[in-house]
Amino acid sequence: MKKPSDKLKNALISAGALILMWVIWLIAYNAEGNDYIIPSFTSAIKSLWELLQTAFFWRAFGYTLWRTAIAFLISFALAALCVSLSALSKTFRTLLNPFITVLRTVPTMAIILIILLWSTPKTAPIIVGGLVTFPMLYAQMSASFNRTESELGSVIKVYHIKPHNAIFKIYLPNILADALSQAGAGFSLTLKVIVSAEVMASTYVSLGGMMQQAKSYLEIPELFALTIVTVLAGALAELAFNQLSRVTRRWNRGGGV
Repeated sequence: MKKPSDKLKNALISAGALILMWVIWLIAYNAEGNDYIIPSFTSAIKSLWELLQTAFFWRAFGYTLWRTAIAFLISFALAALCVSLSALSKTFRTLLNPFITVLRTVPTMAIILIILLWSTPKTAPIIVGGLVTFPMLYAQMSASFNRTESELGSVIKVYHIKPHNAIFKIYLPNILADALSQAGAGFSLTLKVIVSAEVMASTYVSLGGMMQQAKSYLEIPELFALTIVTVLAGALAELAFNQLSRVTRRWNRGGGV
């Protein structure tokens, strides 16, 4: 458990990092001197305030978060299922590895362009987000499974614990606890991919669609404002998942292994 002094130190470091980024923005703006390339901090905040007062922005924000949540939850559930099946069958694990490698190495832009040929601007971002997030979640859960197996595999063999009991009572509780501790970063990545796909797909009611429109009409302060919204949403998601992982770790100590 972190001491209060450590929490204060981390908070001060985080605040210092934010101030540093703000100073870099001010320096870049004054060095460039062109609002069509880098807007002033004041104009970006003003644009953000104006966006927050429009119903269309909240609709777009809600749809983007909905797409992100759907893509992340599907990827999370699919990764947990594949890790469970890999635990039961080494053949399945070997068969799945090439697919994971391909998904991990294919450029995100190529995935977006291909999916756009087969889908619609509304659903394409969800598919792209899922395809990009799944390999990362699977890798994280696989690493957790391997760690649990090395620590408890001998115990499972000695006591002849049945495979399905080992999966649901030992492996999954430990794997999900670790996965939730890293889920914030995964959700942030999914959000970033979803917004990028929305920009490419010109999804109308979305943050990415609004970014594309702002770029087309050279509304650079609005573009920066939308970027700030995306960053803040990702940061808040990471904070929420970190709090959830603490609860899960307590449950895992009390009821799991």
